[in-house]
Amino acid sequence: MSTTLPPDNVLPYTDRDGRPMRRAGDRAPARPPMRRATDFSTTHSVSLVVPAHNEARNIPWVFEQIPRCVDEVILVDGDSNDATVSMAKHCLPTVRHVDQDGPGKGNALRTGFAAATGEFIVMMDADGSMWPGEIPHYLHFLSNGYDFVKGSRCIAGGGSLDFTRVRSLGNRALLAVVNRLYGAHLTDLCYGFCAFRRSFLDELDLRSSGFEIEAEMVAHALRSGLRLAEVPSLELPRRNGRSHLHAVSDGKRVLRTLIAERPGARAATPAAAGER
Repeated sequence: MSTTLPPDNVLPYTDRDGRPMRRAGDRAPARPPMRRATDFSTTHSVSLVVPAHNEARNIPWVFEQIPRCVDEVILVDGDSNDATVSMAKHCLPTVRHVDQDGPGKGNALRTGFAAATGEFIVMMDADGSMWPGEIPHYLHFLSNGYDFVKGSRCIAGGGSLDFTRVRSLGNRALLAVVNRLYGAHLTDLCYGFCAFRRSFLDELDLRSSGFEIEAEMVAHALRSGLRLAEVPSLELPRRNGRSHLHAVSDGKRVLRTLIAERPGARAATPAAAGER
């Protein structure tokens, strides 16, 4: 008596209850592909502004993670003495390189914003502490009616792998100040992963030259009544090199900025001067 083996796509083996048993060689049923954040598309043009100073070792990782929805990448170089610019051009031949005309991160960002042509502008660091794959989440909110979107490490889905105790305490203290002075309910403040509509650049009225520009942007967005949203973001450790941030001194500058830019502060100053 001869036995004919069934074709490979049939499960001939059964358990004691007569149910087919799965073999190790059987392929799992096909599943529809999962949608990735990088598949996000928008009808608006998008500019990514990346300030950098001696970040040649970090640029490759950052640039290879940039999603397809970004139309132009602007590298603002702060007089680097390593291969930052040439590495950026090697990794992304279409990158636009501009030199900042003064010192400080604030100056670099303002230079990049002025050069950007996209309807939406995204800003992020070049040190690898921010994942470009999160950019579509920011664009989603801008595409759905919001004017300014900021990352938060302190809401569900966000976090930080680089928070020192001093930075964490300082951020919480400054956050309490901005929420009190501006009547806001933010969950994070000193984090430079943000996006906004280019048409509101004048309302943001940016003037800071240092790290405090991140707080200035949020303060001016709140003061101007822009529609603001927070999205979860995971802060990663800097991939290479040392941070240019000075927690105590930069924290003091942020505090001075928040107090000076609070609603009604500038209007009250001329009046007080006139009374004297």
